Amino acid sequence: MSPSGPPAVLRPPASLGVIGGGQLGRMFLQAAQRMGYRAGVLSASDDAPAAQVAHWSVVAPSDHLPALRAFADRAEAVTVEFENVSAPALRWLARRRPVRPGWRTVWVSQNRIREKSFLTRHRIPHAPWHLVRTGDDLEAAVEAVGLPLILKTASSGYDGKGQVRVDRARDATAAWSSLGHVACVAEGWVDFQAEVSVVVARGRDGQAVTYPVGQNRHDRHILDSTVMPAAVGPIIAQEARRLALTVSQALGTVGVLTVEFFLTAEGRLLINELAPRPHNSGHLTIEAAVSSQFEQQVRALCGLPLGMTNLVSPAAMVNVLGDLWTGGEPDWEAALRADPGVKLHLYGKRTPSTGRKMGHLTVLDPDPEAALARALAARAALKPRVARTRVVTGRG
Repeated sequence: MSPSGPPAVLRPPASLGVIGGGQLGRMFLQAAQRMGYRAGVLSASDDAPAAQVAHWSVVAPSDHLPALRAFADRAEAVTVEFENVSAPALRWLARRRPVRPGWRTVWVSQNRIREKSFLTRHRIPHAPWHLVRTGDDLEAAVEAVGLPLILKTASSGYDGKGQVRVDRARDATAAWSSLGHVACVAEGWVDFQAEVSVVVARGRDGQAVTYPVGQNRHDRHILDSTVMPAAVGPIIAQEARRLALTVSQALGTVGVLTVEFFLTAEGRLLINELAPRPHNSGHLTIEAAVSSQFEQQVRALCGLPLGMTNLVSPAAMVNVLGDLWTGGEPDWEAALRADPGVKLHLYGKRTPSTGRKMGHLTVLDPDPEAALARALAARAALKPRVARTRVVTGRG
């Protein structure tokens, strides 16, 4: 980096770097490459989804100092694909290269205690919660937020991992024990009618745009499908987008931020979680929006003007989990033959397992619910092909 600092705008073919080798990193790299950038990854494996498509790779943990030096030598600007990145490592990189989102945004979002404290401090609506670090805290939490409640680990939880529902006060101690007696937040139970999310892109100049609200359905605490736009009405949609913009401004995010909400039975929006990056619920923007969430991540990182977030069509996305490989390889031909409008995205993961996100399907349709029905039908057609056994009989 020159003494005068990085350029205001990084133009192709500058070299961009993403920390994290998963599918979000993969799709960021693909968006950057389409725009003419060279793009690489800091990944724990040379066969991770992102590493498979990268121009270059540094294979090491994200907090390994020699690897960070090698990464900074190759990347002219740095972003992340997930929030569980070493904040000190990002701070070290930020003294040498533009890092977007900044380490403070990631630091807040990677810990539920800091995230809930941030929302409370800024008076942004969210579920009632209480800090749990001791047995006394746990008793106070039951009294403060009521029952049932959800006990969540402060860090490292995703897709339903690291959380337990507590219905009776006498079960609270056992629930905390099952989580390892680590620091937790106890969240009051929210009677919600829908779960929705808003993806925000914010540039270094403070200008920000939002995508239409997505409506999310979960199965076993894992996102199963997203429909965009959500059928929530214009007033709620406007409020969700306003709150998402408020969060991005308060965090000072530069890049992509996803805000997940509960929509209560009374019509209130309560923030559930924040993700300082593109999100599973925004995958359908690859086909359905003028500019995808990954293109916006590239634009914000490089200091380019943000793209349009208008939908070219309503759409639905369904996840393809490793469960579909039970009994054999899914029948990709059958799903695509049944509906030529289906778009298939596979992430290059070698080993399927129960609950593991292996890819997704997207369908565009003027009717969002019809798009969802078509996407679900395509996934149902993926039932594994049964291996045929050739039987040879001897002659008697």
